[in-house]
Amino acid sequence: MRRADRLFQIVQYLRGRRLTTAAQLAGWLQVSERTVYRDIRDLSISGVPVEGEAGVGYRLRPGFDLPAIMFTMDEVEALVAGARMMEAWGGPALGRHARSAIAKIALALPAARREEIERTRLFAPGFLVPAGAAAGLETVRQAILQRRKLHIEYVDGANRASARTIQPLALNFWGMTWSVAAWCESRVGFRVFRLDRIRRLETSPDTFDEVPGRTLADFLERVNKDQN
Repeated sequence: MRRADRLFQIVQYLRGRRLTTAAQLAGWLQVSERTVYRDIRDLSISGVPVEGEAGVGYRLRPGFDLPAIMFTMDEVEALVAGARMMEAWGGPALGRHARSAIAKIALALPAARREEIERTRLFAPGFLVPAGAAAGLETVRQAILQRRKLHIEYVDGANRASARTIQPLALNFWGMTWSVAAWCESRVGFRVFRLDRIRRLETSPDTFDEVPGRTLADFLERVNKDQN
């Protein structure tokens, strides 16, 4: 992380909390506490009203705010392209949120620069999206947010059907289809299920907790090991 980006992140952390220690900042930013102390000193010298002291914690003086965010043209293109892809492939609910996000991006730009969004030549046409590509996406997304189990009927690549109870952990988009990474209670292990192969999808009233060995971090660690 560039130092300028790190200083910006420190301000963001401080503005959102009543009191933040150097140890917390060092952990979040993956730097030493000595680096944090130096950054806090430099922020104070530059005029950012940081209050507090080493060993106790820091906060921003109430009322302080950063200037309005200014996006570069490249950043505008990246954000708009991502929103357009989600609008095309994310189903009705995420599509609406994507359109709303584009409108907010426009508002974050000065009036003279808002036309940059219209000039962006990165598109994600929706007329070639397979029917049902995002079927069940919103149900799974909400289940992940609420940590609710899902009951599914799944048909694998060999056309074999099975009933499963899963703990959904993350959604992945592969360019033509979505999949959900989950802990499968029926098979007692991690599994990945393509949404377009789920024939029945039901949200359970039962919730699940993050249990060591069954978390998203554990799943990603296993994937990384399999790739190496």
